[in-house]
Amino acid sequence: MGRVTERRRTIRIRDGAVSARPDTLVAEEPMEIRLNGKPLAITMRTPGDDFALAAGFLVSEGVLATGSDVQSIVYCAGAKDDGSNTYNVVDVRLAPGVPVPDITLERNVYTTSSCGLCGKASLDAVRTTARFPISDTPPVRVEPALLSGLPDRLRAAQQVFDRTGGLHAAALFSEDGEMLDIREDVGRHNAVDKLVGRALRQDLLPLSRAILLVSGRASFELAQKAVMAGIPVLAAVSAPSSLAVDLAAETGLTLVGFLRGTSMNVYAGDERIALHTGV
Repeated sequence: MGRVTERRRTIRIRDGAVSARPDTLVAEEPMEIRLNGKPLAITMRTPGDDFALAAGFLVSEGVLATGSDVQSIVYCAGAKDDGSNTYNVVDVRLAPGVPVPDITLERNVYTTSSCGLCGKASLDAVRTTARFPISDTPPVRVEPALLSGLPDRLRAAQQVFDRTGGLHAAALFSEDGEMLDIREDVGRHNAVDKLVGRALRQDLLPLSRAILLVSGRASFELAQKAVMAGIPVLAAVSAPSSLAVDLAAETGLTLVGFLRGTSMNVYAGDERIALHTGV
C-alpha cells in the first residue's frame, strides 16, 4: 500500500547557509479505476481512501447513486507482471440490475477523463445525468459569518498539509457549521470524490443540506461533483471558473468564491445566503 507521505533528500538554503536534509513530501501515485473489470479511468492521487475515491468518481460520472448500487470494491490482485499487488488498481463491481455504461473511447464522460466536451455540451451532460436535482432540495439558508469561519477550520484540520505543505483539502459542513468530514489529496477533485464516495458508502446521498468547502479555486469539475452529489452550496477560497458559474446558475447551485476572512463573492444561488442588505 502506498504511503501518504514520503521522504526525499533536499538541499536547504537559508540566508546563504547551505545544508542537506530530508524533507517530507506528499505521495502521488496513479490509480486505475476499473468498472466490472474493464479499465475506465486513471487519476493521480494521494494513496488512501481509494475505494471512496473510486465510488465518488462513479457518482460524478452518473453511474452510482446509492450504496446498494455497488456489489463490491476491491484492489486488483496481480496488478504487476510478477503477480504482486501495487494497490493502485481498483475494480468496482456493480450490483445486479445496475446499468453498466458503455465504456468506449467515445463514451459520454465529462470529467477530466474526457477533454472533448466543453461549454454547452458539458452543462447539458451534467443536467441530464444528475440524480439529485438541487432545485428539489429543502431550503438551506447560510449566514455569511458562518461561511467566513470555515476556511480556518478547514486549514486547522489538514493534518498531512502541516507535514508537507503540498495537499489540497475538501470538507463537508452542516448548515450549522459542524464539520462532517474532511479529506486531503494532491488533487482537489480527488479530495471531493473521497468525500462523496464515503457518503455514498454510508448511504448519505444526496447531501442536500451540506456545504462543500474546497481549498483553491472552484473549477467546472468541482461544481459538477457537487451537483451530482446533491450538494446545494459550494464555497472556495479562490476564484471560480466561468463555466463553473454557468453550471451553478443552470442547476441552482450556490457558488461562493474568494472566501477569505469576512470577504466573499457569491456568483450564483444567492437566495441561500442570508445577506441582510436588501440586495
